[in-house]
Order: sequence, then structure tokens, then C-alpha cells
Amino acid sequence: MTVHFHEEDLPAGVLADGPVAVDTETMGLITHRDRLCVVQISDGSGDEHLVRFGPDSDYDAPNLKAVLADTSRVKLYHYARFDLAAIQHYLGVMAAPVFCTKIASKLVRTYTDRHGLKNLVNELLGADISKQQQSSDWGGPELSEAQREYAASDVRFLHAMREELIKRLEREGRMEMAQACFDFLPTRALLDLAGWPENDIFSHA
Repeated sequence: MTVHFHEEDLPAGVLADGPVAVDTETMGLITHRDRLCVVQISDGSGDEHLVRFGPDSDYDAPNLKAVLADTSRVKLYHYARFDLAAIQHYLGVMAAPVFCTKIASKLVRTYTDRHGLKNLVNELLGADISKQQQSSDWGGPELSEAQREYAASDVRFLHAMREELIKRLEREGRMEMAQACFDFLPTRALLDLAGWPENDIFSHA
């Protein structure tokens, strides 16, 4: 496994065809306020690519945008709703179609309320990841080795997790329901960006 670090864009041709695992690191959880700092991406072959954006970035990343906007590639996320909104807001592309491991987990792991990435990786794959750098400063001039490893680990296991979660969704007869949820996620992200992050527009009230 190798973690590749890039500034402002992904080099052309570094990813194989097929699904890609995607994650983002931002300055905080309010998309309009807290800028996008890093996009992590992996084709599942064992390497991870980190693309860092500086504080004055214009987010002109044609190679990365081309991959994210490619509708022939499924994008694997853990909590896709947040990442889709950040990518749309800063990079101007909707990074779909989607498979979200958090939603899949909630649909099949109904025996627990622990749906974090660390919990899933441990239960499904028997591996352990550190979340120590989760709340660190992603906007600094340098990313530490610990930060780079943390960011890479967020996409490292998503391909394998997807395969296991698909087996469970199919076993429980919930694959069609899950796919409908995945298909709605781009709209859910757009609702967040448009000002409906907490309001349930489907409710009676």
C-alpha cells in the first residue's frame, strides 16, 4: 500500500477503471463556511491518493473532477451526504452514482447503533483504524504523516466493505431499498446546500 500526495489536482491516469472510494476532509462541518481541504480517492488496488487544496485554491482540478463526475463509476463513501455536498459546493460536480456504507450498515446491522467507519471496519473486515486525527487542522500548510495515514484509511477499506454489505443487503431482501436511498443522496445533498439541512420536507408538520 502506498499513499500518494498531490497538490490541487489528481494526476491523469493513476486510477484503474471501476468504482472509486471517496472521502473529504474539511475545516469543519458547515459546508458553506468550512472549506474543503483534502479529497481522498482510491480504486481499491491498494494505493490511496490524497489531493490537497490550499486556502486560496480556485478548485480547478480537471482530472479529479472528471473522475468524480464520471457517471460510469460508482463512488463509495461512508456518510455520502456530507461528502457529496462538500464536493458539489467547492468542486462544482455531483460525485455520483453512490454507494454509502453508513446507510447500508443502518439497513442491515439493525442489531447495533454503532455505524461509524471504525466499527464497520472492525466487524466486517477484522481490521482496526485510528480516528485520532479526525478533528485535527486540515487547513495547515503541511499535513503530518499521521494525518495522511488517517485520510488514506478512510478510503482504504470501502471496496471490501461494500462487497460484504451487498451480501447482507441481498440476504435480508433490502438491496432495492438501499439502492433507492443511494439514488436519492445527491438530492439530499442539494437540499442541505439549499438550506434544508435539518427540516424533513416529507413530514406533515
